[in-house]
Amino acid sequence: MTQTFIKLNDGNLIPQFGTGVFQVPDGKETLDVVKNALNLGIRHIDTAHAYQNERSIGEAVKESGIARKEIWITTKLWPSEYGEGVTSRAIDKMLKRLDTDYIDLLLLHQQFGDYLGAWKDMEKAVKDGRVKSIGLSNFESHRLEEVLEQATIYPSVLQVECHPYYQQKELKKRIAKYGTVIESWYPIGHGDKGLIEEPLFTRLAKKYHKTNVQIILRWHIQEETIVFPRTMNPVHMQENLDIFDFELTAEEMNEIRALDNGKRFFTMTLEEQERNLGAWKPED
Repeated sequence: MTQTFIKLNDGNLIPQFGTGVFQVPDGKETLDVVKNALNLGIRHIDTAHAYQNERSIGEAVKESGIARKEIWITTKLWPSEYGEGVTSRAIDKMLKRLDTDYIDLLLLHQQFGDYLGAWKDMEKAVKDGRVKSIGLSNFESHRLEEVLEQATIYPSVLQVECHPYYQQKELKKRIAKYGTVIESWYPIGHGDKGLIEEPLFTRLAKKYHKTNVQIILRWHIQEETIVFPRTMNPVHMQENLDIFDFELTAEEMNEIRALDNGKRFFTMTLEEQERNLGAWKPED
């Protein structure tokens, strides 16, 4: 594969295409997914403490024989780990679970809890070398601005739902001056049939001899969005990768941009997120 990179606002280069391990069970399943990804040339793995598979990520990276500096590991802190002092200790535990000396990108997973205290500890972790880059996940409310106003190190990444039906145009405007870039989860709209089977994608897939999903992923790449589609199927993983041998035209990119209709698939409000997710704590 021909990997593309995005230069973050802190100067670090992040592989634009990766693989995610959300809902991939710890142990053999995660080991297989990561090993398959690395064997195919993928060098960006996205996990989280909440996914409960960090140990297997670390094991797979060690067993791969690939130099650690060549692999980008993103992980995320859960709100139960937010707070000055609390977050620093959580980072140390995370490093131990991943069996690594540093984390390439560390995100706050949810927009509730003591996220301001957590951000201070994350900035300290950058300064002492435990973490290379820091960012946010799911911060779309006014709490995004709260972090930005306090930050001495601006978020390098904001990981949110983003796909042709929900392109996050307004959010991109809010973060533009900080140099923060978008990472997309649900890059193909949670596998929504209506999105994937849009006539536009079918037409472009026929033109370029690709699948509809490959057209959507290629659009993300040209929009300079970071993507990490999750799949446990090695064949689908290879298909997801085969998007670097063609390029959509400017007109085709605009046609896809015109599909934006504000439809999102994660619809939980901030209050519902706090109520439904706040009490849960991941195991160490």
